[in-house]
Amino acid sequence: MSSKTHSLLRIALTLFAAWLAAELCVALHTPLPWMIGPLLGTALLTMFGVPTMSAIACRNAGQWTIATALGLYFTPEVAHLVGGLWWAIALAIVWALFLGWGFGAWLYRVAAPRMPTISARSMRATCYFAGAIGGASEMTLLAEREGARADLVAAAHSLRVLIVTVTIPFALQWSGLHGLDRLPPATRVVDPVGLVVMMAAAGVGALVMRRLGRANPWFLGALLVTLGITVSGTTLSAVPQLMVNAAQLAIGVSLGVRFSSDFIHTAPRWMGIVAGGTFALMMACALFAVGLAWLAGQHWVTLVLSTSPGGIAEMSITAKVLQLGVPVVTAFQVCRLVAVLLLVAPLYHRIYGSRA
Repeated sequence: MSSKTHSLLRIALTLFAAWLAAELCVALHTPLPWMIGPLLGTALLTMFGVPTMSAIACRNAGQWTIATALGLYFTPEVAHLVGGLWWAIALAIVWALFLGWGFGAWLYRVAAPRMPTISARSMRATCYFAGAIGGASEMTLLAEREGARADLVAAAHSLRVLIVTVTIPFALQWSGLHGLDRLPPATRVVDPVGLVVMMAAAGVGALVMRRLGRANPWFLGALLVTLGITVSGTTLSAVPQLMVNAAQLAIGVSLGVRFSSDFIHTAPRWMGIVAGGTFALMMACALFAVGLAWLAGQHWVTLVLSTSPGGIAEMSITAKVLQLGVPVVTAFQVCRLVAVLLLVAPLYHRIYGSRA
């Protein structure tokens, strides 16, 4: 069997296992079954040494599909509403940068004495970029450039996203705090021709963003194009639920395969500290969200998702499935991601300079 055939078989079996996990979660009535089921199922299999595998093409297609579906919520009326919240988004960005720096400083204070084999400079960079609330791959790349332990940074972000993605949806479902903000998409009617045109246009947007070297091109590029089409008042098609479910499954698998069999052995003290800190991080973000909601006149649950330290796709999917202000959550998360990617490295040099 060739290596390519072997890889395709691993991908197919991983997707099949993820589908079974999703169906189990559907039967158990868990929140976000098509993402949480594949995420947890794949993560467990991978940590127990099962040779799981995720295809980059599947992950990209998943982000492309979800972003296109989210863009349909930005009707002209909703875009006007979100535009009026620019000041709240700016405050959330400042909060995210401050909180990420504070989390990193706390990690350094607590973890550095327990890991004396890592130099102070490397540990400082490791903790700073592990604490930053941004994309895992982007933060890992920036950390490598500063001489940090990239494996610890990647592990910290993977664990944080896992905790946030699992904890918040379950908490919202069990508390009954969902379906509170029913902002509908531009259309619920699937038109085959319109769907093809819309997906193709969104795909071109993703390819342009990729060509420009932007982060999360398959999400941000597709979102911006679909958003632009919807804001203009043009209605092409809804995205079928089957495609949305498949996209969630692909994203869940791409998160789950990060947890290799070595994951639980990667600096256990480090992972324990990150896990404890992540729960404190979520509490701090929830308190900030309540205050910001009072100022902005938005439901506090919507702003909890908007400011939570989770991934952009995961939190946007949560908002969509639980009907909690999809455009607001998406706008906050997108703007925060862009700002963090642009500012986190310059701020590192500004704060620490040669002392890092």
